[in-house]
Amino acid sequence: MLIICDCAKGCMLASSSSVLRRQHLLVRSLCLGGYSNHKRLHDIRSMAFDAEAENILRAITPPLDPSKYKGQAGKVAIVGGCREYTGAPYFAAISALKIGADLSHVFCTKDAALVIKSYSPELIVHPVLEESYNIRDEEKEQISGKVLAEIDKWLERFDCLVVGPGLGRDPFLLGCVGQIMSHARQRNVPIVVDGDGLFLITDNPDLVIGYRLAVLTPNINEYKRLVQKVLNCEVKDQDAHQELQLLAKQIGGVTIMRKGKSDLISDGDIVKLVSQYGSPRRCGGQGDILSGSVAVFVSWARQHSSATGVDSTSQMNPTVMACMAGSVLLRKAASLAFAIKRRSTLTSDIIELLGRSLEEISPAC
Repeated sequence: MLIICDCAKGCMLASSSSVLRRQHLLVRSLCLGGYSNHKRLHDIRSMAFDAEAENILRAITPPLDPSKYKGQAGKVAIVGGCREYTGAPYFAAISALKIGADLSHVFCTKDAALVIKSYSPELIVHPVLEESYNIRDEEKEQISGKVLAEIDKWLERFDCLVVGPGLGRDPFLLGCVGQIMSHARQRNVPIVVDGDGLFLITDNPDLVIGYRLAVLTPNINEYKRLVQKVLNCEVKDQDAHQELQLLAKQIGGVTIMRKGKSDLISDGDIVKLVSQYGSPRRCGGQGDILSGSVAVFVSWARQHSSATGVDSTSQMNPTVMACMAGSVLLRKAASLAFAIKRRSTLTSDIIELLGRSLEEISPAC
């Protein structure tokens, strides 16, 4: 069981735990009674997983404490944003702030920086990345070194790095980002990989192999490419749980969240499911909300694990906890947004309801 010190949160945690116990008891009784309706049994199990995800979210969300200073609630950085894509890094960065991170940085190309700055004064935007079209071949090594030197100044300050939103697929840019990931790994900075970051690591899996502080958040097509590359086979939906667990294990214990109708999460040891209904509206950008959210929850889950003092072998992996919390929060916010906006729901509408969704699950006071 997850343990927290705050009394109010303890009550909520105990309440959720009792709900989970009742649901697990019902599942067992149905099984023992020879209940044959597999769909209903699946629905009950899904409810239990969703309750567990909300339970985890409550446990790891830190209390608002006037004695804390700026930065203690999380400092995240997004590595992404190029000429074509400026919305994705903004969505990821602003979502982190809306959930409760104190500081959110964006490392992007110079072409993207002014656009992203214009979206919000809340973000700290660094125009340091470069694309091939903007540099000569003889300059590439020098410029690559300058990019890494600039980002190295900041790396150790961050609680989590998000790589990929709006990154694009420029070869020189991807090469620089691969080196940034290696430097972050050397400093034990957690990394959430999404979007074109997944394109990069599918071609270069060594960037994350064996790094247990890495989180991959592939959609269906990105997941197919990962399975083909790592497992050398096609996706088998009927064995989804076992396949995901094997994939995470083969990549050395990274945490993978396979996004879909239900989000499947595994670190190679366990498999978790979040299937709370969100929204039928599939507007672009929701994955960026998720990556920014997971980054914050990775920071909070690691703080929580350290603060509880529970033996690390007896508690859930913080990256798995972060994925479950991020998934259930996004789904709740999407559901609220769709109830208001219906067919016209946009990613920005969902972002505006992240705070309300978090408050409903884990009240600040």
